[in-house]
Amino acid sequence: MTTSKKRLGLAVLATVCSAQMCVPGFAGGTVLKGTASKNTKQTFFQAHPKVKSAGIGAGVGTAAGAATGLISGKGLVRGAAIGAGSGAGIGLIQSSKTLKGHPLVKDMALGTVGGLGIGLAATRGEGAGKRAAGAAAVGAGLGLAAGLLKDKLK
Repeated sequence: MTTSKKRLGLAVLATVCSAQMCVPGFAGGTVLKGTASKNTKQTFFQAHPKVKSAGIGAGVGTAAGAATGLISGKGLVRGAAIGAGSGAGIGLIQSSKTLKGHPLVKDMALGTVGGLGIGLAATRGEGAGKRAAGAAAVGAGLGLAAGLLKDKLK
């Protein structure tokens, strides 16, 4: 087994494991009548929705970053690590209560973080910051355009 196949297997395993951690447990089927109440205990992800959103985003970002790093030849594990960070950021932006009232800003922020993550995963060496900033700017523009098409131009 070659090193790249091992790395791809590890990236897939990390994605599957992080996606499985985000599935909440099933509630019991007890039916209560009258004024009776059951003392229910929430699962960890029900009690912490931001952690759940960040975990799901990190799992999806890991896969996207790994694929970007593999395609660009800049490193599968490096791309997966960058993708996990940007994916967690996207998950937190997506679940933000403040940004729910500002959909265009939210879409632009999502595009910026996504573009920055892809730009960082696909570039390395001299001038990588400039290219990543350009990718972030393109992502912001695409996020704004998608937000306008989705919300304002019905």
